[in-house]
Amino acid sequence: MTNFSAFDILVIGSGAAGLTLALHLPEHLNIGLLSKGPLTLANTYYAQGGVAAVLDQEDSTEVHIQDTLNAGAGLCHEHSVRQIIENGPKAVSWLAAMGVNFTPATSTTQQTIGSDTHKQPYHLTREGGHSHRRVLHVADATGLAISTTLTNKILAKPNINLLEEHIAIDLITTHSINKTQAQNLPTRCLGAYVLDKKTQRIHTIAAQCTILACGGASKAYLYTSNPDVATGDGIAMAWRAGCRVMNLEFNQFHPTCLYHPQSPCFLLTEALRGEGGYLRLPNGERFMYAFDERAELAPRDIVARAIDHEMKRLGINCVYLDISHKSSEFIQTTFPNIYQRLLNLGFNLSQDLIPVVPAAHYTCGGIKTTLTGRTDIKNLYAIGETACTGLHGANRMASNSLLECLVQGMQAAQEIINILPQTPSVKALPQWDESQVTDSDEDVVITHNWNELRRFMWDYVGIVRTNKRLQRAKHRIDLLQTEIQEYYSNYKISANLIELRNLVMVSDLIIRCAMQRKESRGLHYTLDYPSTLNTAEDSILTHT
Repeated sequence: MTNFSAFDILVIGSGAAGLTLALHLPEHLNIGLLSKGPLTLANTYYAQGGVAAVLDQEDSTEVHIQDTLNAGAGLCHEHSVRQIIENGPKAVSWLAAMGVNFTPATSTTQQTIGSDTHKQPYHLTREGGHSHRRVLHVADATGLAISTTLTNKILAKPNINLLEEHIAIDLITTHSINKTQAQNLPTRCLGAYVLDKKTQRIHTIAAQCTILACGGASKAYLYTSNPDVATGDGIAMAWRAGCRVMNLEFNQFHPTCLYHPQSPCFLLTEALRGEGGYLRLPNGERFMYAFDERAELAPRDIVARAIDHEMKRLGINCVYLDISHKSSEFIQTTFPNIYQRLLNLGFNLSQDLIPVVPAAHYTCGGIKTTLTGRTDIKNLYAIGETACTGLHGANRMASNSLLECLVQGMQAAQEIINILPQTPSVKALPQWDESQVTDSDEDVVITHNWNELRRFMWDYVGIVRTNKRLQRAKHRIDLLQTEIQEYYSNYKISANLIELRNLVMVSDLIIRCAMQRKESRGLHYTLDYPSTLNTAEDSILTHT
């Protein structure tokens, strides 16, 4: 690829949202699909649980909507919830047509998921916050199956140009290349500057439409279930370009990540509790009933906060997940990958108590968008975890995230198809300027700042917050931003520097949103404002 390339569509990110969108665009379009690593390196690949959709006749769309609104603690946008959930069966049908082999219902499981077994071919499991079984899955590796299937479809498309091992640096907009443009003209996205991680060359990529499908920012925290790519790149780039962001204080901590030094990011799916797993203290006592009548099936914010409370109260490093009361055959059949992975680490899931801790898992806020992914900037779209549609509110209900990726990807593709004929192509753009920078011999600054950021975000902006903790975090983030901007201005960029710059920026936005909310709601719990206000309002940050 030369230093300048042009596509009709540039998709930044290769998770479920980006792949779904690319596969719904017509084949006459020239599409660039950018991935920071191999094409499958995205949160989707690691998702164990599944896709929530109403397929059982004993369930209903209205009940799924109500469950989602309840889990979202009053902050969900009902029109967003309704539209995404109503399109759930369509999304599932499309995945099945693509070749995703969802775990089928058996003669045993059919009795537990509905009376009309002939019309419901899949095994459905139940997860926290859901009042019915409605989570389709592929054993305990649903994300891997979806990612692999959609990737294979992408590889067969000659009009999709794969840019693996590439990382976006910044968006190119009409305002960024001409800051004196008339103030009454809307800003338009023209493409992006991109670093080829293998050659270290920076490319200028023009596009009629650019889509951010970059995932969330959970690597801002010391303990996370996410892969290293979850550094908030899309949110940071959109904010720098002038987009609004919304509800970033709502960081979901998954209650059960394995507590083990050799596998610190290994998630133990919520389906383990959905299928009857218990949470226990070191003495074997169950404790969740003291916090919520739904016990282990309460929404994730409640379960994570309960575990955090017990760990601090007792001064323990972890609690324990126990599903040993189920038969070994059931466990090995239902959770084959988790069973084997734990066995390799010295745990027998059918016999042992498994040590678990909460870990940062999902970014519920993001770039403020419509349901079709439209942002504040013309021809710039954001979909999936990068975006905030109002679906999740103050707490994401389990397995609604893959559903959102699929539905939003489909709907964004349709809008792009409609607007593209009226969108002018981009002929030329300014090249990246490296004339004023040198090679760095101080990369230790990047490593040190990264470690410091993740530690104080965990300590001060974690599961339980206070005004004092947030103020300390804001003070540190301001100093880090100054240091990193100076470094960025003087030295040649690297992938690590790009990610650190983005993660520090998104962390600042998280802190600012958290300081703005004077209540406890959903995933944002503060000791200074433990009550929930009567009126639920979004936290929206706008450039001044």
